Amino acid sequence: MPEKFAVVDLFAGPGGLGEGFSGFENSFGSNPFSIAFSVEKDPAAHSTLRLRSFFRQFGRNPPAEYYDFINGKIKEPDWDALYPQHWDIACTEALLLELGTESVRRQLDSKIEVIRERYGGNTVVIGGPPCQAYSLVGRARNRGVNGYVAREDGRHFLYKEYIRILERLRPAAFVMENVKGILSSKIDGEAVFTQVLADLRGVGTGEDSYTLLPITKGSNGSHLQNSDYAPSDFIVRSEEFGVPQARHRVIVVGLRNDLAANSQIKNHRLLIKNGVERTTVLNVLKAMPKQRSGVSKGHDDYASWHAAVSQAVEKIQRLPTNAAVSLLKDIQSRASSILEKTCSESFTTARFVPGASLVDGSCSSQLQKWILDQRIQTLANNDTRRHMPMDLARYLYAAIYSEITGVSPKSTDFPSELAPAHKNWLSGKFSDRFRVQVWHQPATTVTSHISKDGHYFIHPDPEQCRSLTVREAARLQTFPDNYYFKGNRTEQYVQVGNAVPPFLARQIAEAVHSLLVVDS
Repeated sequence: MPEKFAVVDLFAGPGGLGEGFSGFENSFGSNPFSIAFSVEKDPAAHSTLRLRSFFRQFGRNPPAEYYDFINGKIKEPDWDALYPQHWDIACTEALLLELGTESVRRQLDSKIEVIRERYGGNTVVIGGPPCQAYSLVGRARNRGVNGYVAREDGRHFLYKEYIRILERLRPAAFVMENVKGILSSKIDGEAVFTQVLADLRGVGTGEDSYTLLPITKGSNGSHLQNSDYAPSDFIVRSEEFGVPQARHRVIVVGLRNDLAANSQIKNHRLLIKNGVERTTVLNVLKAMPKQRSGVSKGHDDYASWHAAVSQAVEKIQRLPTNAAVSLLKDIQSRASSILEKTCSESFTTARFVPGASLVDGSCSSQLQKWILDQRIQTLANNDTRRHMPMDLARYLYAAIYSEITGVSPKSTDFPSELAPAHKNWLSGKFSDRFRVQVWHQPATTVTSHISKDGHYFIHPDPEQCRSLTVREAARLQTFPDNYYFKGNRTEQYVQVGNAVPPFLARQIAEAVHSLLVVDS
């Protein structure tokens, strides 16, 4: 019988890493990884995590009520009343806790002892400590805080709790993820990531210590012939693994040395197999239902939206012919055709359109299988957000520019009449303040900033004249369509932006499994 591994998911967010591990199937068609427990402190993300845990309890036969709920046919049922045993397991598995306190340590330590007794060394720890203190944006924000002292920011050292759990559990393997900014982060002149690696290498002794592995793609390993890698070797570029997003993150994989001695490690790297095709925004968004944006001021009905778009087109048409943009006439012509199309009977008039879960036919078969669920009749978390009328003009202009040129316009490509009242607009610091996610490229990194406004995440279809929905962002993150995000829309955006792409996590799980079970 194939070996089973218990997974402990720390700082889990909405569960991207856990979804990848729990969704991996081995050659026997079974899942060797089972989530023992996951820990998340944010209530909305925890609610998402718990609901997904409930969903997984049913294997290939989730209850009809779940699909009625996410298809919008019914309000969310009382799961505890309908399926008390499954719901109880989900509540036991998904824990709403803040790591780092003594009371939480005691609670988790008791769970760890149970896992050790049941699984022995067949365990895996996954997760990424909070990244705000390491990210470039977070560090810039911290510098503006009066009296901020990096060494006193507990977020810098939450990874220590991750390491403490490694010490107690001694898992077969671990996966630690964080933002690329950790590579350049320093405290009192000391490189944070260098200390993180030293602490990871310091877990255990002898066979109970760990070999640290960067991730690479291919079948022949890399140029490295030993474990003397640079910090940058731990950067994983998601677009190289079939994710429709240029998301670059630091991921460290650790393999316990008693297993490392028997595993097929190529040049001290964790190898992910070739074969997943390059994926773009078009592959996962093009076939989704077309929906109009909302209007943030006044009434939000089709008539009000159409009036706002008409004003946006008029602004574009009034731009002087000596504008700096050489293709202005083409943009104006396209804007006029869009306005004419909005008056046709076939044009969508809704901010939320029921529709089946579809992807473009050119999308890789592996990703299609991962995202799609034939039981989905209406995409959940897919209503559009409202935008200010002036932003609609900018979105329309930018999307048309992108449609014609194949690239998103920079601030210097905007006529001054459409520029925002921002003193640094032309300084170069905000050159891509309004950024279109172009069809034929992977998206730029989906971040939690999408919860604040949609300026960095403009939909590539100018006829829709809007930013991305939560579901569209989730598709760029490769969450399955049956993955439901709880909380209000702002909280949903934050969850999606902070997550690890599950499709990438599934590939990592497969590679880790190949080292844990050599004959798999």
